Amino acid sequence: MTDAVILLHGWPGSPGDFRRVVPLLDGRRLLVPDLFRPGGGDGDGDEWAAADRHAGRILDLLRAERLERPVVAGYDIGSRIAQALARLAPDELAGVVVTPAYPGIADRAARPDAQARAWYQHFHRLELSAALVDGDARAVRAYLGHFWRTWSADPALAGGEEFDALVASYARPGAFRRSTAWYRANRGYAADVPGRVPTVMLWPEADPLFPPAWSDAVGDWFTDVRLVPVPGCGHFVPLEAPEAFAAAVRAVAALTESGG
Repeated sequence: MTDAVILLHGWPGSPGDFRRVVPLLDGRRLLVPDLFRPGGGDGDGDEWAAADRHAGRILDLLRAERLERPVVAGYDIGSRIAQALARLAPDELAGVVVTPAYPGIADRAARPDAQARAWYQHFHRLELSAALVDGDARAVRAYLGHFWRTWSADPALAGGEEFDALVASYARPGAFRRSTAWYRANRGYAADVPGRVPTVMLWPEADPLFPPAWSDAVGDWFTDVRLVPVPGCGHFVPLEAPEAFAAAVRAVAALTESGG
């Protein structure tokens, strides 16, 4: 039986992205690490942010906490890290719940016509991004607000106390640059082999970054996968469709609990 869940947030987000999911998983042990403040690693430049490094730290965490085959669920870069962890230690997980991206979008995400959506990734690899944004609360608010408004089907997410708290966390000196280390340490979506742990792939149908047509190769990259469209939902699935996210976690956990 598994009663533990590890929740992995995305960019530009924080552990608070799961505030609407956590109450729906009552009774389970939840770990929600801050991926941009992992502790240590500063001497390694940006390499601490590589997907396999993140996966190794999460693996260390679940072992230190003596978690028995948890479900790992993530969106955005949290999805990439969950997939890396599933390939690193498949026998130590009950399964994963992820939203885009996945290796099957690699060629399409690199196409010239996709760069109007992916421009920020290239910008984050320039020191100019930190020079313009890092440590400047006004710039952080404007920059993060752009993504929370345009990537979400709920523009209200770019306001209120929760967004104020997110801005404050990103506005600390060095915090914005640290958050963008992911883009400097990771390029492309390649993987060597398909993931073999039970997987639910949630596909938000209103996500401007990942068109639903890109889901057609999901079956090539996971040996045991269920694709679940999420109508009317933008990029920030845990906040925009928390019920769907929590239901997917429970469904994966149930496979282990029932011996499936």
